[in-house]
Amino acid sequence: MKIIALLGNPNSGKTSIFNQLTGSNQQVGNWPGVTVEKKSGFYRKDKSICIQDLPGLYSLSPYSLDEQVARDFLTKTPPDALINIVDSTNLERSLYLTLQLMELGIPMVLALNMSDLLAGQGKKIDIEKLSYSLGIPVVTTSAIKNKGLDEVVKAALKSHESQPLDYDHRLEGALSEIGKVTGFTNRFEQIKVFEGDKLLLAGETDKALSQQVPTDNSQAGLSAKQLAEIEEIVSITEKLMADDRESIIVNERYDLIGHIVQLCVTQTETGKINLTDRIDQIITHKWLGLPIFVFIMWLVYFISIQTVGTAATDWLNDVFFGQWLPDLIANGMNALAVTPWVQDLVLNGVVAGIGAILGFVPQIFVLFLLLGILEDSGYMARVAFVMDRIFRRFGLSGKSFIPMLIASGCGVPGIMATRTIEQERDRKITIMVTTFMPCSAKLPIIALVSGAFFPHASWVAPSAYFLGMSMIILSGIILKKTRMFSGDTSAFIMELPAYHLPYAMTVLKYAFDRAFSFVKRAGTIIFAMNVLIWFTSNYNWTLAHVDASQSILADVGKVVAVIFAPLGFGEWRATVATITGLIAKETIVGTMGVLFAHNSSDSHQLWSAVQATYTPLSAYSLLVFNLLCAPCVAAISTIYKEMGDVRWTLRAVGFQTLVAYSMSFIIYQLGSLFSSQNFDVFSLLALIVLSVGLYFIFRKGKGLTYELS
Repeated sequence: MKIIALLGNPNSGKTSIFNQLTGSNQQVGNWPGVTVEKKSGFYRKDKSICIQDLPGLYSLSPYSLDEQVARDFLTKTPPDALINIVDSTNLERSLYLTLQLMELGIPMVLALNMSDLLAGQGKKIDIEKLSYSLGIPVVTTSAIKNKGLDEVVKAALKSHESQPLDYDHRLEGALSEIGKVTGFTNRFEQIKVFEGDKLLLAGETDKALSQQVPTDNSQAGLSAKQLAEIEEIVSITEKLMADDRESIIVNERYDLIGHIVQLCVTQTETGKINLTDRIDQIITHKWLGLPIFVFIMWLVYFISIQTVGTAATDWLNDVFFGQWLPDLIANGMNALAVTPWVQDLVLNGVVAGIGAILGFVPQIFVLFLLLGILEDSGYMARVAFVMDRIFRRFGLSGKSFIPMLIASGCGVPGIMATRTIEQERDRKITIMVTTFMPCSAKLPIIALVSGAFFPHASWVAPSAYFLGMSMIILSGIILKKTRMFSGDTSAFIMELPAYHLPYAMTVLKYAFDRAFSFVKRAGTIIFAMNVLIWFTSNYNWTLAHVDASQSILADVGKVVAVIFAPLGFGEWRATVATITGLIAKETIVGTMGVLFAHNSSDSHQLWSAVQATYTPLSAYSLLVFNLLCAPCVAAISTIYKEMGDVRWTLRAVGFQTLVAYSMSFIIYQLGSLFSSQNFDVFSLLALIVLSVGLYFIFRKGKGLTYELS
């Protein structure tokens, strides 16, 4: 089997090309770190060819976990060929990685992507000159238009070992001497030794690239004598070239790249103003950037929750799942003389529960359709840049915002995306707060509370998004001021892609994938949960059929409900729904659908019963708690996987639950105080909790650090 690896900078279109070559479904985004593990798939036209999609990276000097994944793959198990995807609009920056890949000596081909955007900038690349200058094949590609993809695979299979380009004769002499001292014949290893690469010098990089190196040397690292000779060679070179070791390599590469770009890139139009730069002057403005982002996100939620999405959701809930489907199934079961308990299970357990969830699919689809447009156009990358200014003021980095954007779809990949953060303390903070963002599974409860209790208030649904964002910032402030998390913030460098009109197929695929994932969960774990909820809400401990208020579930719910009484929803059905949300957040609405279906099988009357049970304030408190509390089981298991420690996992879950309870308590108690309720002990406690929170936010940090364990 032939293995071809795809490599490129973030936002070069690498993952899009991978999806086209393999037919695989993988998230496509405009931010670094979407692919935090190498992904593989078989070439759709030849199953004997395996395509490996490696994380986006800028160099082979790893600073984050995903960059380490890519380097380890290339050095320990070199593929048969490389396809280096290059962004044509950023050729000079992209070629820096290309030169490093050529130093590996692995057969490779250059895929020149996004050439149509380059033409829009009034520039043109001479493919033949570029191929001649680099000494490797160059193919023009377009993942969106499916152009040149098969050609680039064929070129990769026919390519020969890449030969590194020559640098200044003084550096070449130093590298040659290092090769004699170490026995390394591979240019990549020689340069890494010159740079003082810790991984290579410690013997942690596999020597598969340098077959002439003895096995014992590759495992034990270099001897003290060898290291001393290397330092002498480097010291002499630094004096000759009047620069430090790392700067010498960087400058030599960029000097060479500058000559190549000057030779191959021509300006076809002069004086053309870059539209991307003009838009960025407004979108990323110091004062306008944040208000624009707030308005856009408010508009996204307003359209998806209260206008376009609502019309379809109302029809599904009230007509399809409320009348047509139940009547159709009931008539069918009556005709077949199905026993009453089975009819009750199907209608009030399965249809009521699953229908309560699936009714919100149109809103989910519209939401992710709009988010996909923002993402594919290049706007969301600018949001990370804008938020970096804000996050940095509070001890976080813009890199923390990337996982949060991903978590708006699902918390699991959002948590995994924290691998791009170099500082361990910053990574752990981000893991602990990322799930505050409302994911697709939380959208039904947002839509339910917004539609049932605040039908004419456009602020409710967007407030869920901004509440999550606010709690991320406030939690970051509090955690950064503790001893275990204090320290310098990770630097944030990000490539901003050029703006372009969103591609319809890309956006639709993104929205369909999200909606399908939601429906798939409804048909598996949520189905099982609804059956369990139906059974425990219809039978008592002696397995006798009873009213829901006398059931097993009611007994358990009433015991736990005491905990949530200060939050305004100390009613057993809301309590049970909240608990089931720990399995999967989608089950919250499904559980309420099953429990309230005892009152009526009609969807409209069902949600009217919900409205009659809770006040708008208690419903909003319920929403806040379920938005911020511990995530679903899948996300918790991912937290454990990324933290690598049970104690840290429990800390994260405990912190999230504490924040959720505190916020819900403050909102309900102070809301009650300001609306109608007299001042009581709970009002006093709410003020105390608020004061304690403000103290931790505004207090001076300890300024002490220690290694996390």
